[in-house]
Amino acid sequence: MSKLSGIGGRLYRGETSIDFIGKRRRWYAVSALFILLSIAALSLQGLHLGIEFKGGSSFTVTKAGASIADARAAVATAGVPGEIIVQNIGTNKVRVQTAALNSVQNNAVQDALAAKFQVAVESIDSQIIGPSWGKEITRKALYGLFGFLICVMLYLAMAFEPKMSVAAIVAVIHDVFITVGIYALVGFDVTPATVIGFLTILGYSLYDTVVVFDKIRENTRTITASSKSTYSQATNLAVNQTLVRSFNTSLIALLPVASILFVGAGLLGAGTLKDLSLALFIGLAVGTYSSVFIAPPVLAQLREREPAMIALAKRVNGRSATPTTFAPAVVASGEHRGPRNQPKRKGRK
Repeated sequence: MSKLSGIGGRLYRGETSIDFIGKRRRWYAVSALFILLSIAALSLQGLHLGIEFKGGSSFTVTKAGASIADARAAVATAGVPGEIIVQNIGTNKVRVQTAALNSVQNNAVQDALAAKFQVAVESIDSQIIGPSWGKEITRKALYGLFGFLICVMLYLAMAFEPKMSVAAIVAVIHDVFITVGIYALVGFDVTPATVIGFLTILGYSLYDTVVVFDKIRENTRTITASSKSTYSQATNLAVNQTLVRSFNTSLIALLPVASILFVGAGLLGAGTLKDLSLALFIGLAVGTYSSVFIAPPVLAQLREREPAMIALAKRVNGRSATPTTFAPAVVASGEHRGPRNQPKRKGRK
């Protein structure tokens, strides 16, 4: 327990170090595996777009004890074609989403639900969403994403340096791609809440990355003048120094999100929460990983290609390779340690 309690101090002082930068190929391989899985999931299954994006009809019934099975049975009797999505909303509401229906099919679904749950037809909240509205939402979401990335690149380039902004954007794209792939693999519907979750994890991922980059900038401010370490070594020290902080903040952020996902959506059946909570949970975990294992190694690779950093690496490696011996000095001083061999005296006869 005492070893664990002091790990943060040892990492900060450099007494204990994890080689994040030197083993970057290992971390890249892990990310490549998840990216390939995401590509496979998107290619084979694709994203399950919600009614807000592809259009359709929605029916919400308010009835104590309303169940998903009863709602499905009622819609089946109405003969509605296509995929049907049924969700519980709280403890006394059930929502049914279908493809686009004409007026006859829409009335048939309302009559079937009213008969099944023994409620008035007028009490059923029905909505018809056209596909044009979904396209508008998709277009605005993409505009928001690209605008966010451009603003982040400009800010990081001005506040830090251009290569830090490139490394941060690589980490953000990495996070979004893996999160979307896992979302497709799980099969949850993509709703406006999902888009909000995606944009939220972008901000959190960049927050953690900026903290690490700020420490890297502090450690490398006078690195060419001191010639004590290479850029990769100073970057690795900065990652180790911020490792405990990144872990603690990520854990604290994941706990409430996990409660929403597993307790709120899983145990309590709040279906409207699972879209947002799943995107946040996956994004926070992947964002923490990228801020430690992806962004700093990418930055180190970009900086190590600069002529000044190449020259610095040669000086540091040259100093560490210079042997230090003391034997010539001892010989030159004329000192001779150890017992002297005295000439033997011949005895008298």
